[in-house]
Parts: sequence; C-alpha cells; structure tokens
Amino acid sequence: MSDQNDPMAEIRASFFIECEELLEALQDGLQELDDGSEDPETINVVFRAVHSIKGGAGAFGLEALVRFAHRYETVMDEVRNGNMHPDSEAMKLFFLAADHLSDLVRACRDETPLPEATSEELLERLDALLGEHGVEEEEEADDFQPLGMGISLDLPDLDAEPESSLAHYTIRFKPDQELFATGNEPQQLLRNLCGLGEAKISCVTTELPNLESLAPETPYVEWLIELDTEAAEPEIRDIFEFVDGLCTLEITCVSGPSAEDAGDTGPDLPDAPSLEATATPDVSTTPAAAEDTRTKPEDAPDKVVTLKKDDPAKEPADPEAKKAAPPAAKSVVRVDLERIERLVNLVGELVINQAMLSQSLDEAGLSPHSDAMNGLEEFQRLTRDIQDSVMMIRAQPVKSLFQRMSRIVRESSAAVEKEVRLVTEGEATEVDKTVIERLSDPLTHMIRNAVDHGLEPTEARQTAGKSKAGTVTLTAAHRSGRVIIEVSDDGAGINRERVLEKAVSKGLVAPDANLSDGEIDNLLFLPGFSTAAQVSSLSGRGVGMDVVKTSIQSLGGRISITSEKGKGTTFSISLPLTLAVLDGMVVNVAGETLVLPLNVVVETLSLGPDDVQMLRPGSYVVRVRGGFVPLYDLGVMLGYRAHRKTDAGAIVLLISLEDGSRAALVIDGIQDQRQVVIKGLDDSFYRAPGIAAATILGDGQIALILDPADIIAGSGHPRGADLMLSERKIANE
Repeated sequence: MSDQNDPMAEIRASFFIECEELLEALQDGLQELDDGSEDPETINVVFRAVHSIKGGAGAFGLEALVRFAHRYETVMDEVRNGNMHPDSEAMKLFFLAADHLSDLVRACRDETPLPEATSEELLERLDALLGEHGVEEEEEADDFQPLGMGISLDLPDLDAEPESSLAHYTIRFKPDQELFATGNEPQQLLRNLCGLGEAKISCVTTELPNLESLAPETPYVEWLIELDTEAAEPEIRDIFEFVDGLCTLEITCVSGPSAEDAGDTGPDLPDAPSLEATATPDVSTTPAAAEDTRTKPEDAPDKVVTLKKDDPAKEPADPEAKKAAPPAAKSVVRVDLERIERLVNLVGELVINQAMLSQSLDEAGLSPHSDAMNGLEEFQRLTRDIQDSVMMIRAQPVKSLFQRMSRIVRESSAAVEKEVRLVTEGEATEVDKTVIERLSDPLTHMIRNAVDHGLEPTEARQTAGKSKAGTVTLTAAHRSGRVIIEVSDDGAGINRERVLEKAVSKGLVAPDANLSDGEIDNLLFLPGFSTAAQVSSLSGRGVGMDVVKTSIQSLGGRISITSEKGKGTTFSISLPLTLAVLDGMVVNVAGETLVLPLNVVVETLSLGPDDVQMLRPGSYVVRVRGGFVPLYDLGVMLGYRAHRKTDAGAIVLLISLEDGSRAALVIDGIQDQRQVVIKGLDDSFYRAPGIAAATILGDGQIALILDPADIIAGSGHPRGADLMLSERKIANE
C-alpha cells in the first residue's frame, strides 16, 4: 500500500512540518536571549518548542530525537526556573544544540542515518552544563516510555482515612484535539500529577465509538483522578500550565484545609473503570494519543485545514477584560505546492486569454461604451484581483531563509576561528516562494565568502581599532518593484591590487588593461577565480561567486559589488518580486515588439532638436527639467539597427532604477500597457545581456521581456561621477 493512502504516514509528515515551525520559534527565542532579552516568556517559548518536538517524537517512537530533546529541554527548564543564567559560551552551546536538533528532525523525516557522534558530544556538553542534574535527568530520559508498559505506581487504598495534613482532590481532565497538535502528552501530565502525592486514576471511555466510526483526529477519552496531596491547588494547576486552554480541567478539593476554605464538596464523579493499584493509565492506547499535528505536509495528496492558536488564556470574567482580550487566531490552510503551481499556471493562461479577448474586441471596432467593452473592463479587473491573490499565496517572508544563514555563519566562523555576529534586517519582506528556495545556495556562498575573505582575523581587527567580533549584515527590502537582498561585512574591503594581480597571472586580464574599481570588483565573478592563498574547507578552489552570479541571473536578477577599503564590502542582489506575472509596457523597436517592466517607467517624452547633447562620439545625454540623463537607443544596443543621424522627434521612456539612477530609452512607439505572463528561457537559449524572459501577447506573438538595468550596465555609458562632471561641462557651455 502506498504511503499516500496511509493515515499514519500523513500524520507523521504533518508532525515534521510542525517541527519546522517549532524550530523557527526556537531560533527566534535563542536569538532574543543572545541579544540580552530577559523576558521570561522568551525562555518559555524556547522551552515549549523543544518540549513539543520531544512530545511528538515520543508518539512516533523516534527515540534518538526524544533522548536529545529531553536533555535539551532539561537544560532550558533549569534556565526557566532561574537555576541557571547562561553566559556567552552557554548560548553558543544552545545554538549548536538547536542546529543538531534540526539535523535530527531532518534525519528522522528522511529516514537517513542519525548523526550519533555529534549527539553524544553535545549530550556530554549539556551534562557538563547541568552538573549533577545531568545524571538524574538521563535516568529519567531512559525511563521515557508509554505508561502501562512496565511503569508501576504504588497507589495505596484510598478508602483509608487520609492524614490530616493531606487534602483530597478530584480532578477531571479531558484533552482537546489541539492539545495533541502541540506535542503535549497526557501520560507525562498524569505522571507529574502522581508525583504530588497518592493518586487513583480512572480512564473514562464511554464516548469511545466502534472502530469503524472512529475518527483518529478526535479525542474520545477523559481521565478522573483522586489525589491525596499536601500541595495546594495552584501547584496542581501548574502541571497543566502548558495545556491551559487546550483541555477541559476541573479541580475540586473534596476534603482538607482547602475544602474548608472553599466550602464546596465538589461534583460527583461519574462511574469509570478503575485501574489496578500497580499500574498507571495506558495513554498510548488511546486514539488521539498517537496524534501530534493536524497540518498537512506539502508532499501529501490532500490539503488539511488546521486552526493555528497561540497559547489561549481563559476567558476573562470581567467584561472590560473580555473586550481587551486578543482576537482569536486565524485558521490556516496547508495546500500541496503542486496545486498552487497549477493554479499559478492557470492564472497565467487566464491573463493571456484576457489579452487575446481584449485585442479581438479592439480590432472589432466596438464602441468603448458598449456592453461588451464594459464587460471586458470588469473581466480585466477580476483577472487582476485573482492574479494578485494567487501571488500572495506564493509569497513568503524571507525569515526562514535568514535563519538558515545564521547557522552558516556559526559553522563558517568556527571553521576559520573568527568571532562573527550576524545582523538581519527586513525578515518580514515577502518574496515568491520559488525565489526563496533558489536563493539558499547563492546566499550560502556569499555568507561564507564574507566570513572567510571579507572579515579580517581577530588580531588584524584589533590592530585596526575595530571590535574583536566581525559583523555580517543580511538585509531584505522592496525597492522600485523589486526585492533587494544585501550581504555586507565590516571587514577590510576588497584588495583590488591583489585581485588585479591574480587576474593577470591567470590570464583573465591583459597585463596592460586599465580597469576601473567596479570592473576589478566584477573579476570576482569570473569562473575559477579565487584570491585565497590556500585551499580550505570554505574557499580557495575558484568555485563560488561565479556560481552565485549564474544562479541570480537564472532568477531574472543581477548582483553588484560595492567596497570601501578598510570599511567593508557589500554584495547587492536585485530580484523580481515574482516569476509568474508582471505589469509591462509593450513597445516597438526597429520592427520588433518588446516588453519593459512598467514599474521602472517614470514618464514618456518626445525629443526636441535641442534636448540632446553629445558627451563624446556615440555617447549622448538628454536634458530633463534642468538636469541631464544618459540617452540609450534600444534598437542600437540590441543590435536591431545602426546609429541614426538624429533622435529629434523620437519617443523616449524615462526610467528609474533601484539604485536611484535614471536613464532615457529611445523607442519607436508604444503599443499598450498590460499584464504579461513571464515565460523563462531555458538553458538551451543563449542568455543575451538585457533579456530577462519572454511572454506571449494577445495575438499569439512572442515578445522578449527586457531588463533595462542589465542593458545599461553593459553599455559602457558614463555614469556616476563621470556623468556629473560631463553635466557640469555642458551646463558651463
């Protein structure tokens, strides 16, 4: 039988998806602690994340994962109780443990060999951090197994009169479905309850249906406990602290000091089958106990709806407090990625058909006020709304990607024996899911390059008057309709003399070449180029930055470098927001139909005879509102035609790029503004500079989508300081 038809396989896959969210919360909490947060709730978040992973792993018999998570949980419990105050070394260990916990989850999910050697090493270090607590907790961890499998409790005869110092409680405990989804275990709760005193526990199964009608997601059983203890009611409720709001819990003091204060004898207990005095309830046999999560894995055949909740609090009795209570969490639907991709493709076809219908009606010569044209406008609006909604489904914050880079920094800094701190900004910036997945490898190369090449050794930093720890900054932001991701360091900057010398020695550059700083920096992207003096585990083989550039270009993006000697280097990646649909301007150039991204177009101009000034032969600027903007003829730059004698009367598009610069593009005419579906060019096509992708127009014609920034970058036209000097010269004339 296929795993896709196995309900337990789906539940298991759902558990691992939930683990990804818990590991993300764990990393967030540890980062806040490392940044100096003293909020107790931050520690609770870390503890609950590890505890939930352990609980779910126990339900599926993942012993290695349970064992490591249990020890990690024990350490965090010591921190939570105030018995341990972690220093910087302890925090490094916590991060390593979190990384290893992630490896264990991945190994269990993929059924690959577990990294046992690393587990033992980290367990020893956690034991050393715990001191004497480590031995005790190890014994408890080895004893972790479902109740009713050899664990016995000495439950005395409850008919005997309790001692006067004991209070007698009756407790009703019924789990909700969400309790199991968070990885909590009734068996552990009941075991902890027995630790408070002498208990008699009964399992009520009156609501349990026949096997044929049993729903695995529904908890049918509840437990009734009679407890004799010296503990007060708040101590009993503390045991159920992490399931507050995820279960029905009734605690009544029948006799003892608390009962006298309350003046209430409590409700009668319903009849229920009693357990033997030498056994504890076999929670593992209940249908819901094996459940952990109710979310749907991305690779499973069907979608599953799950209600995602924060830690719910009890409903406040005070009406004013009730008004101030936070709103309930929204429901979340998990859908297979393949289904979303199919939906995106269908939306693309819808956009193409809408364009074809629009063009057909235009050619029919219908009145703009006709019913057909009004209906077309409504159809266009609905198409755009559907497209925007589908793109929002695919959009995801880059936070998960940035968290993976935190681990790369830790591992890379340890390999080169440097102290490095990662700073992230813009983690909430949303990017197309496909872009995020394909960014992982390029960012990994760039982070390693920053740690190994960018940052100086500790001694060199201190000599230069810098802090002992180097800083790598990872940022993401939306700018001019694109996503800009930057990796920067506060190192020594690029040693351009050494880069040029290395390029000449490898025959990549002629010895008499006169290169600008930007051109020297771009040598780093040449295949096989490396400035490392020796091969290490991180660099020196000439593979890395050329792979980065190729990967970014395959996403329709570009990468640039800025560096200042002694202050550091920044690699900037510019990417499209989505790889599916864009708003474009359809233009004519030398008889060809082309598309430019509409978000870069500022305005259209018509050139007069005095608007164009020549800087040097073949290089022109156009006067725009008292300033000068470089002028480019798209037909010439794309090889469609030769230079014209004059551009007077030509149509010009004034564009603005993400770096703030402007340019003017000469075209022959404007056809329309419309949404176009991006069709990528596969590897069998030569990647011509300035060509980002292709699309299908409403008449079935194929048009190329241009990347204006890439065209301008390869034009050799003066920009920056050279253009400013040229502007002054023209202005003086």
